[in-house]
Amino acid sequence: APVAMVAAGGPAQAAQVEEKTEFDAILTGFGDQKIQVIKVVRAITGLGLKEAKDLVDGVPKPIKEAVSKDEAADIKKKIEDVGGTVEIK
Repeated sequence: APVAMVAAGGPAQAAQVEEKTEFDAILTGFGDQKIQVIKVVRAITGLGLKEAKDLVDGVPKPIKEAVSKDEAADIKKKIEDVGGTVEIK
């Protein structure tokens, strides 16, 4: 019986390893609220005005990469609240 338990534990651990833990928040659009989206991008990333504007002008661009699911969802909500669109990958 102990051998069966070890074998059963193997696939469960493999499933946990495969579960995605890091996400990228990709800015995909800014609607008609470009200035507001730039302000939020600056707040999230700490970028300067020119860098944030370049990021927004170059959509689709990652805002932040390799973040937790919660942080990615938070970024998406903040951008969408000002009229932008974000895709989480």
